[in-house]
Amino acid sequence: RPKPKRTKVAPVVPIRPFRHDEYARFLSQAFPYYASVLSMGLGFLAVGKAFVLGGGPIGMLVALVAKSAGARVVVSEISPFRLEFAKSLGLEALSPIDTNLEEWSKEQSGGSGADIVFEVSGAKQAAASMTKLLAIRGRIVVVAIYPQPIEINLFDFFWKELSMSGARVYEPEDYEKAIQLIASGDVPFEKLISLVEPLEKLPDVFKQLETNAEAMKVLIDCQS
Repeated sequence: RPKPKRTKVAPVVPIRPFRHDEYARFLSQAFPYYASVLSMGLGFLAVGKAFVLGGGPIGMLVALVAKSAGARVVVSEISPFRLEFAKSLGLEALSPIDTNLEEWSKEQSGGSGADIVFEVSGAKQAAASMTKLLAIRGRIVVVAIYPQPIEINLFDFFWKELSMSGARVYEPEDYEKAIQLIASGDVPFEKLISLVEPLEKLPDVFKQLETNAEAMKVLIDCQS
C-alpha cells in the first residue's frame, strides 16, 4: 500500500510577455514593490489625496502605486535631484524646506487636508509633522523603520480621530499583486534602476551609494 505524500500547492503568477530583459533580475530585488503594494492595502486607498514623505526608491514606488490606484499624490522630499526625478515620473513633488506642507495641503483640499500619509523617510521631522497634513479621520501608514522611539502629536490623533498602521509583514497576495504590477507595465519601474553592475564590483557599488546622492537603485548581475 503506497504511503501518503505531502503536496505543496502554491499560486504561480505569470510575468510574460517580457517587456525587456530586466524582469528576471528585478524580481529578486523587488522589495520596494512588495512594500508599496502592502502599503496600499493597509491604506485602503481608492481615490483621494495622498502625501508620501520621502522620495527614495520605496517612497517613489509607493507614490507611483498610489497614483495608479487613482489618488492625487504629492511626494515630500528635500533632495533637489529626487524632487526633479519624481516630477519626471509624472508625480507632484514639494520640498518641506521651501513649502509649508500643512498650509499647502489645506489650500489644495478646501481646508480639510489629505486623506492618507505614507511616512517613508524615517525622519523625526516628518513624523512630527505628518498628523498636521491629514483631514479628519485620515490615515497614516508607517513604511519607514524607526530604530528609536520618537515624538508624535497624539492630540491630533484624538482631535481628528486619526488612525495609523505599520507595513512590514507580507501576505502571498501582496507578492502576487506586486509581480502582476511589474508585468503589466503600468508603472515605469525600470526608470528607478540607476545602474546594473557585475558581482565583482559589489564593494565599489556600496562605496558609490554612500557618496552618490543621485543613485536610486543599483542591481547586481550575478551571472555576468
